[in-house]
Amino acid sequence: MNLLIETPRLILRPLEISDAEAMYAMDSNPNVHKFLWQNPTKDISETIQIIHSVQQQYEQNGIGRFATILKATGEFIGWTGIKFVNDHIENGKTNFYDYGYRLNENYWNKGFATEASIAWLDFGFNQMNIQEMNAYTHAKNDASNHVLEKIGFQFMEDYPDEENITWKWWQLVKINYKNES
Repeated sequence: MNLLIETPRLILRPLEISDAEAMYAMDSNPNVHKFLWQNPTKDISETIQIIHSVQQQYEQNGIGRFATILKATGEFIGWTGIKFVNDHIENGKTNFYDYGYRLNENYWNKGFATEASIAWLDFGFNQMNIQEMNAYTHAKNDASNHVLEKIGFQFMEDYPDEENITWKWWQLVKINYKNES
């Protein structure tokens, strides 16, 4: 996959094995996983397997999560992007486009999630012609819930997962999308 998206401060590109060390550093941080099943990565081999899995998604679905790189330094700060969810059921749904992101803790509260999100929504709705984008967040993840609301997602409902943890289901329909950039 050779798609590249640029924002004023970021480069969004396909994940590569060379991202494994920085991605492992992010995903082994318990704070990053506070609202993600509290299961930090324990070994870099897990990260390499995730990257291979995402690369398969590129081949099978033409899209997946992308490395998010800080233009000023070339540093991997996390991943962002659109995923076609067809490998599990979430909130009773499958075969849907999901928007998501995960950033290294050092890059929280700097506007990077919002900046990347706006670029991805623009790409998803205007280049991929997606009609409906979904997202889901831990109910107590105020920062991510705020970002989704800020970029135009509508809160649809709370729902419990298998462990009875409450998640929020978000949706943005193309006809309601307004690119504010």
